[in-house]
Amino acid sequence: MSKYTVAVVGATGVVGQEIIKTLEQRKFPVKELVCLTSARSEGTRIEFNGKYSISRILDENSFEGVDYALFSAGGSISEKFAPIAVKAGAVVIDNTSHFRMDPSVPLVVPEVNAQAVKKHKGIIANPNCSTAQMVLALKPLHDAAKIKRVVISTYQSVSGAGKEAIKELESQTRHNLQGKPSEAKQFTKDIAFNVIPHIDVFEDNGYTKEEMKMILETQKILEDDTIKLTATTVRVPVFIGHSEALNVELSEELPIEKVRDLLRNMPGVVVMDNPSKNEYPTPKLLAGRDETFVGRIRKDISNPKAIDMWVVSDNLRKGAALNAVQIAEELIK
Repeated sequence: MSKYTVAVVGATGVVGQEIIKTLEQRKFPVKELVCLTSARSEGTRIEFNGKYSISRILDENSFEGVDYALFSAGGSISEKFAPIAVKAGAVVIDNTSHFRMDPSVPLVVPEVNAQAVKKHKGIIANPNCSTAQMVLALKPLHDAAKIKRVVISTYQSVSGAGKEAIKELESQTRHNLQGKPSEAKQFTKDIAFNVIPHIDVFEDNGYTKEEMKMILETQKILEDDTIKLTATTVRVPVFIGHSEALNVELSEELPIEKVRDLLRNMPGVVVMDNPSKNEYPTPKLLAGRDETFVGRIRKDISNPKAIDMWVVSDNLRKGAALNAVQIAEELIK
């Protein structure tokens, strides 16, 4: 089997660490792992396959001999260094939002649109974490009965905002329980014992950038801009795992058991739906799992052509690291 030199940009970050762990767990054929970081993290020892790689500073010469470069270090880094990596001969898989809506860059969830990988010109975009899990649940329904409209409400964990956000939830929880004041730095409000209906910046239309990502990325991945979507994205005091309440209006009525069967047969999806036994997905239960879990599947009693469902996934896995590695696996097939 051929082996490949793989660079991870942002190797010491939350997603970067998860990418490295996922490469090892899935036995991706890595000949050499190149760990690229900022100057602040230079020299960090990173374990991979029983050995240690020493992280080095990302610069213009970092990609010589690299086959695949997996980016998770912020949009400005991808904007500058992804074209450099491509010029050096690497294929870039980018976890940031910078290239997602570029019409020349495929936006890929392999179980949904693996064929799009073949259209790449050196860069492939990984979707927003909340979008990735959602389209897994939407794809089989759209194929069976064409989706007309989706109403989305998310409950997104702090790990989606990075390592410092995780630390902030930890420290604020401790301070609150001790009756001490806490300061919001990573979020606009205290996140401990709170929910914040504000992820990313507000745009002129009143939606946040996160909400617009979900709307536009879903249309691109499903290759159908006639699907109407609206979203409210909310940060909640959960460490790992994003949850979503979806109301999906179809073009025709489907029996609820047919919906369950479609979801059960969708690669990457697990149906966990037995309310009589209190069986439904929760982020605490499913952190560390690769699959996207769907429960609370039911007819919308106000609209016979609409379905309500609850979708949960580990945002660091399917929402980021796992999806990126799956894209690389598609490339080497």
